[in-house]
Amino acid sequence: MSLLEFTVPPLLHYIACGHTIFVPGDRHMSRRNIRVFDLLFVRKGCLFMGEEDRHYEVGPGCALILRPDCFHYGQEGCRERTEYYWLHFQTTGAWAVADGPAERSGESNDSVAGDENFAVRTFSIRMPQFIRLAKPGKAEELFEHLSRLHPNAHLSAARFKQQLLFQELAQLLAASPESRRASPGKECAERAAAFLRSRYREEITVKELGESLNFHPVYIARCMQREYGCTPMEYLLRFRIEQSKLLLMQTDWTVARIAEEVGFNQAPYFSSCFSRLEGMSPRQYRQLFH
Repeated sequence: MSLLEFTVPPLLHYIACGHTIFVPGDRHMSRRNIRVFDLLFVRKGCLFMGEEDRHYEVGPGCALILRPDCFHYGQEGCRERTEYYWLHFQTTGAWAVADGPAERSGESNDSVAGDENFAVRTFSIRMPQFIRLAKPGKAEELFEHLSRLHPNAHLSAARFKQQLLFQELAQLLAASPESRRASPGKECAERAAAFLRSRYREEITVKELGESLNFHPVYIARCMQREYGCTPMEYLLRFRIEQSKLLLMQTDWTVARIAEEVGFNQAPYFSSCFSRLEGMSPRQYRQLFH
């Protein structure tokens, strides 16, 4: 689970909000580097979303924050009538994926010069990218209020009201159970997953993985089985396939080149693994998006 960490002040800045209804077969648009955070909250139905190699099923009462620097897309069409709210926001301060480097920096000083009693100090708030809200009714109420305010309101009082409502919503998202610190087993699984994602183009053994994390391979496998439902090598295979799907959508490279790019030594073996996991060949998958 990815956690987004925001340094405040400055507070997160509300931009716009709206309500959308999808009928079966509709899917979210594909966009790259939209330069704002896109918050989705599903009221009814389910959105099937993808961001880079990660896939999410956003059902009723769930929210998803899409990053401004990533490629996101509708993984598949809705299977039923789906209602959701969308909200765009941004920050002029620093933000990062938790335990990763800062993605954007504003003023980094945590205090102003002068008397220490008057220092302005920053702190961080964490929001999971995917959230199952403990109080979805309250979130829906806030989204409804925001969506009903005129989107082009320029009066100071109206804009101030929008910002206050959004800060209350941000507090609700940050208070979700997912934002709490992970257990040691979960941290081990996430560290292993991060290592595999960073080295997926290379040949990796369970011994090398264990030495890198300073854990016994059996313990790592047990943690990953609990958190991801698969062994480290199965996770690596799935991640390579997810990377290949992005390349099939975004490039006109040959299947052989894509196989090599994502860490497979032989194109036939890549095609066999792809077909087993996706139920279709790489070429058939590409045809879905062209």
